[in-house]
Amino acid sequence: METGTLEDGAERAGDEPVWTGLPPGLLRMRRLLLAVWLVPITVGTAVLPGWLAGPPWAAFALLPLGLLLWGWPMLGRNWRSWRYAERADDLLISRGVLWREETVVPYGRMQLVEVTSGPVERHFNLASVQLHTAAAATDARIPGLDPAEAERLRDHLTQLGEARSAGL
Repeated sequence: METGTLEDGAERAGDEPVWTGLPPGLLRMRRLLLAVWLVPITVGTAVLPGWLAGPPWAAFALLPLGLLLWGWPMLGRNWRSWRYAERADDLLISRGVLWREETVVPYGRMQLVEVTSGPVERHFNLASVQLHTAAAATDARIPGLDPAEAERLRDHLTQLGEARSAGL
């Protein structure tokens, strides 16, 4: 049996897939959103009860502050857990820190591949690829890609889906 890499970066049977992680812009965006929500809540929880009820009540600010300090590294762990790999017959998406989840999307089952980018994602120059398949249970999403990579992936997956006589 011959091993090695096929065109388009897809792996031959028996080889390990080539995993691609998400760009760091997604981690920056998520951490900024965490700070945008929790810093004002922390300050408000410290100032308002401290001013109205006395300084001991300002200790309630430790709750959102603790959530911010816990969430910061957790977002990093979650971001590092996301990855995807294009193989010869399917796309693999892996994610999760405590509960690992790996989704296999066969190219022949894809019905729709779309690129989306909300206002916050656009501000950070990010886009997401949403894959819709014949079975709703195998729908998948890859968040936080560079827009050029998201479009390349969409075009590539659409081409592979059509070549495998899928619903695209």
